[in-house]
Amino acid sequence: MKRFHVNVRIKDLTESVAFYTALFGTAPTVLKDDYAKWMLEDPRINFAISLHPENAGIEHLGIQAESPEELAEVYGRLKNAKSAIREEGKCTCCYAKSEKSWITDSQGVDWEAFYSFGSATVYGEGQNARPASQPKNAVEV
Repeated sequence: MKRFHVNVRIKDLTESVAFYTALFGTAPTVLKDDYAKWMLEDPRINFAISLHPENAGIEHLGIQAESPEELAEVYGRLKNAKSAIREEGKCTCCYAKSEKSWITDSQGVDWEAFYSFGSATVYGEGQNARPASQPKNAVEV
Protein backbone atom coordinates (compact mmCIF):
# COMPACT_ATOMS: atom_id res chain seq x y z
CA MET A 1 0.00 0.00 0.00
CA LYS A 2 1.39 3.36 -1.02
CA ARG A 3 1.88 6.23 1.42
CA PHE A 4 1.31 9.96 0.88
CA HIS A 5 4.43 12.08 1.45
CA VAL A 6 4.75 15.73 2.50
CA ASN A 7 8.02 17.57 3.14
CA VAL A 8 7.86 21.00 4.79
CA ARG A 9 10.78 23.43 5.10
CA ILE A 10 10.86 24.85 8.63
CA LYS A 11 12.67 27.66 10.47
CA ASP A 12 13.15 26.05 13.90
CA LEU A 13 13.54 22.29 14.29
CA THR A 14 12.94 22.08 18.05
CA GLU A 15 9.77 24.16 17.87
CA SER A 16 8.47 22.26 14.84
CA VAL A 17 9.23 18.82 16.30
CA ALA A 18 7.32 19.77 19.45
CA PHE A 19 4.36 21.03 17.40
CA TYR A 20 4.10 17.99 15.11
CA THR A 21 4.74 15.53 17.95
CA ALA A 22 1.74 17.05 19.76
CA LEU A 23 -0.35 17.14 16.57
CA PHE A 24 0.38 13.53 15.61
CA GLY A 25 0.46 12.21 19.20
CA THR A 26 3.80 10.49 18.66
CA ALA A 27 7.51 11.27 18.43
CA PRO A 28 9.26 11.27 15.06
CA THR A 29 10.57 7.96 13.73
CA VAL A 30 13.71 9.74 12.45
CA LEU A 31 15.25 12.73 14.21
CA LYS A 32 18.44 14.45 13.07
CA ASP A 33 19.89 17.92 13.72
CA ASP A 34 18.31 19.25 10.50
CA TYR A 35 15.47 16.82 9.75
CA ALA A 36 12.63 14.84 11.30
CA LYS A 37 10.18 12.32 9.87
CA TRP A 38 6.97 10.72 11.11
CA MET A 39 5.86 7.47 9.43
CA LEU A 40 2.20 7.52 10.43
CA GLU A 41 -0.40 4.82 9.86
CA ASP A 42 -3.44 6.96 10.67
CA PRO A 43 -3.44 8.94 8.49
CA ARG A 44 -1.06 6.88 6.31
CA ILE A 45 1.58 9.50 5.57
CA ASN A 46 5.33 10.04 5.48
CA PHE A 47 5.49 13.56 6.94
CA ALA A 48 8.94 15.15 6.99
CA ILE A 49 10.36 18.50 8.03
CA SER A 50 13.70 19.90 6.87
CA LEU A 51 15.55 22.82 8.39
CA HIS A 52 15.57 25.71 5.85
CA PRO A 53 15.26 28.91 7.94
CA GLU A 54 15.68 31.12 4.88
CA ASN A 55 12.76 29.63 2.94
CA ALA A 56 10.09 27.95 5.08
CA GLY A 57 7.01 26.39 3.48
CA ILE A 58 5.98 23.33 1.47
CA GLU A 59 9.07 21.68 -0.01
CA HIS A 60 7.29 19.03 -2.10
CA LEU A 61 4.62 16.34 -2.09
CA GLY A 62 4.97 12.73 -3.12
CA ILE A 63 3.88 9.14 -3.21
CA GLN A 64 6.05 6.58 -1.43
CA ALA A 65 5.89 3.05 -2.81
CA GLU A 66 6.56 0.02 -0.61
CA SER A 67 8.10 -2.09 -3.38
CA PRO A 68 9.80 -1.69 -6.76
CA GLU A 69 6.58 -2.99 -8.36
CA GLU A 70 4.50 -0.26 -6.72
CA LEU A 71 7.07 2.31 -7.84
CA ALA A 72 6.70 1.10 -11.43
CA GLU A 73 2.90 1.53 -11.09
CA VAL A 74 3.26 5.09 -9.79
CA TYR A 75 5.87 5.87 -12.46
CA GLY A 76 3.35 4.77 -15.10
CA ARG A 77 0.91 7.31 -13.70
CA LEU A 78 3.56 10.03 -13.93
CA LYS A 79 3.87 9.27 -17.64
CA ASN A 80 0.09 9.70 -18.02
CA ALA A 81 0.27 13.13 -16.36
CA LYS A 82 1.86 14.52 -19.56
CA SER A 83 4.53 16.65 -17.90
CA ALA A 84 8.31 16.43 -17.96
CA ILE A 85 9.60 13.66 -15.70
CA ARG A 86 12.97 14.07 -14.03
CA GLU A 87 14.34 10.58 -13.44
CA GLU A 88 16.72 10.66 -10.51
CA GLY A 89 17.17 6.91 -10.17
CA LYS A 90 19.01 5.52 -7.14
CA CYS A 91 20.06 8.24 -4.72
CA THR A 92 20.57 9.25 -1.11
CA CYS A 93 18.07 11.79 0.15
CA CYS A 94 16.54 12.61 3.53
CA TYR A 95 18.83 10.13 5.32
CA ALA A 96 17.52 7.26 3.15
CA LYS A 97 18.62 5.24 0.13
CA SER A 98 15.91 5.50 -2.49
CA GLU A 99 14.99 5.29 -6.12
CA LYS A 100 12.91 8.20 -7.35
CA SER A 101 11.57 10.36 -10.11
CA TRP A 102 10.10 13.87 -10.04
CA ILE A 103 7.34 15.72 -11.87
CA THR A 104 5.98 19.26 -11.48
CA ASP A 105 2.24 19.93 -11.71
CA SER A 106 0.70 22.78 -13.69
CA GLN A 107 0.78 25.02 -10.59
CA GLY A 108 4.50 24.52 -10.00
CA VAL A 109 4.24 22.00 -7.14
CA ASP A 110 6.99 19.36 -7.22
CA TRP A 111 5.91 15.74 -6.71
CA GLU A 112 8.24 12.81 -6.15
CA ALA A 113 7.53 9.13 -6.67
CA PHE A 114 9.95 7.01 -4.67
CA TYR A 115 10.81 3.71 -3.06
CA SER A 116 13.18 3.72 -0.06
CA PHE A 117 15.25 0.61 0.59
CA GLY A 118 17.70 1.61 3.31
CA SER A 119 18.90 4.33 5.66
CA ALA A 120 21.87 6.66 5.22
CA THR A 121 24.06 8.67 7.56
CA VAL A 122 23.93 11.84 5.42
CA TYR A 123 21.01 13.98 4.27
CA GLY A 124 21.88 13.53 0.61
CA GLU A 125 24.47 12.91 -2.05
CA GLY A 126 24.71 14.00 -5.67
CA GLN A 127 21.93 16.38 -6.67
CA ASN A 128 20.42 16.04 -3.17
CA ALA A 129 23.60 17.09 -1.37
CA ARG A 130 23.39 20.06 0.92
CA PRO A 131 25.46 21.22 3.84
CA ALA A 132 24.17 19.74 7.06
CA SER A 133 25.35 20.03 10.62
CA GLN A 134 26.97 16.98 12.14
CA PRO A 135 24.32 15.02 14.06
CA LYS A 136 24.83 15.40 17.80
CA ASN A 137 21.92 13.33 18.97
CA ALA A 138 20.81 11.54 15.81
CA VAL A 139 18.12 8.98 16.50
CA GLU A 140 16.49 6.56 14.10
CA VAL A 141 13.73 4.26 15.26
